[in-house]
Amino acid sequence: MRTVIDRGPKGKRAVAFALDWPGWSRGAKTAEEALETLESYRARYRPVVALAQMAREFDDAGTLEIVEDKVGTPSTDFWAISFSPAAVETEPMDEAVLERGIALLRACWTFFDDVAARVSPEMRKGPRGGGRDRDRIVSHVIRVESEDFARKVGLRIPEGAAVPPEARREYRDDYVAAIRAYNAGEGPERMRSWNLPFLIRHSAYHTLDHAWEMEDKDLSADAA
Repeated sequence: MRTVIDRGPKGKRAVAFALDWPGWSRGAKTAEEALETLESYRARYRPVVALAQMAREFDDAGTLEIVEDKVGTPSTDFWAISFSPAAVETEPMDEAVLERGIALLRACWTFFDDVAARVSPEMRKGPRGGGRDRDRIVSHVIRVESEDFARKVGLRIPEGAAVPPEARREYRDDYVAAIRAYNAGEGPERMRSWNLPFLIRHSAYHTLDHAWEMEDKDLSADAA
C-alpha cells in the first residue's frame, strides 16, 4: 500500500493517506499516530473497495509502505487534512489510473448515500461539526463538492442545485464528465495549488470522512 505522510509546516498535525485508494486518509497530532489511525480504518474502507469491485486487489495489496514524507500547507496543521498533491500525483493521468480513481470516487458516493439512508436523522452531539444533524451533513458534503471542488474542472452548479437526491445522480455524472474532459486538456485553465489526482482524492476523502462521521454519531444503534 503506497502511503504518503503529509505534515503541517508547524508540526502540529500530520496526515497519512493511501495513494492508490482515494478517500482512505486519516489525520492525527503526529505522523506515527496518523499512520496507526489509517491502518485502523482499513476495515472501514473495505466496503468502498467492495462497491468498486476491487476487494481482492485491496486484500492482496499488503501493508502500508511510506513512499513520500512531505510538508503540506498550514491547513494541515489546523484541520489534520491533506490539502496539497504528493510529488507522485501528476497530471495528465494515465487513462486506466483515471478510470480507477473515478470508480473508487463513485463507490465513495454510493457508500455515503447508503449511510445517510440508514442512520438516524438526529445525530449525537459532539465537538465535531457541533450539533449538525444528518441532513445538514449531507447538504454540506454535496454543496462543498458541487460548488467548490467541481468548479476547479470547469463545472458550474447553481447554489444548492445538486443537494436534492433526484438531482444528485445527474450532477455526479456531470462532475465525472468534467474530470475526464479536464484530463484530456479541455475546459478551464490548469489548477494552481491543486491538480486532478488530488481533486479526486480530496473529493473521495471529504465524502468518506463525513460518511464515517454519520456512522459514529448515529443514534439508531443506541435505540436498538
